[in-house]
Amino acid sequence: MFKHSVFSLTKLGAACAAVAAIAAAQPVYAQSQAPASAPATEPAANRSPELTLQAMASSEVKQDTVRISLSAEVDAPDQPAAGQKLTAALEDVVKRARGTKDVEVRTSGFNVWPNMNNKGKISSWRGQGEIVLESKDFAAAAALASKLSDKTAISNISFSLSPAAREAEERKLLKEAAQAFKDRALAAANAFGFSGYRLSKLELGGAGGPTPMPRMMGAAMAKDASSFSAANVPLEAGNVTVSVAVNGTIVLQ
Repeated sequence: MFKHSVFSLTKLGAACAAVAAIAAAQPVYAQSQAPASAPATEPAANRSPELTLQAMASSEVKQDTVRISLSAEVDAPDQPAAGQKLTAALEDVVKRARGTKDVEVRTSGFNVWPNMNNKGKISSWRGQGEIVLESKDFAAAAALASKLSDKTAISNISFSLSPAAREAEERKLLKEAAQAFKDRALAAANAFGFSGYRLSKLELGGAGGPTPMPRMMGAAMAKDASSFSAANVPLEAGNVTVSVAVNGTIVLQ
């Protein structure tokens, strides 16, 4: 019986040794797998330098639109009557003005306020409103303003460049500004020892607006409007500067 036990222990030891040998021969996967590496970033010292540049093109353009403001004033004993009277006056002027070829007509402003006597009390009410005539045909606008001068007075004349004319001029200037930017970018690249560049960022900008004339005539002079009308005013528009700017960032190569 003792011999049988020794034999069993011997077989058990041999079996354990065989299992250990098999386990040692298997690859250890947890140790053999390398951790995932983070994406490589280019060192700052190796990055190509960047430059921010600006180029601009501009031109003087004749303003092509006139804006004539006509003022109408009324007096009334009370506020409601002043409002009604002013409304009727403006409607009458607009009705007479509408239908004039190539002249846009619209109202602008409606104010009613009290007149005070020397005792600080309201003595009457006054109303004032404006009719605006806008046109590219200066002669037609002047003729219409003259026609309406029996009930209105010119309060202001201003000139501007129409959106269509501005857009057409900006398209021309954009080509010039773009070429100027390219020339400047290449010159800058060469100055710093680079043979060329690539665009990284671009922005466009522009400038130029209407040039209003000073107020010419108060509505209080409406009673004497027969001696002053648009026909007596030289409607000569001035120039306005239209410009296009190209701002951008380039990468030197």
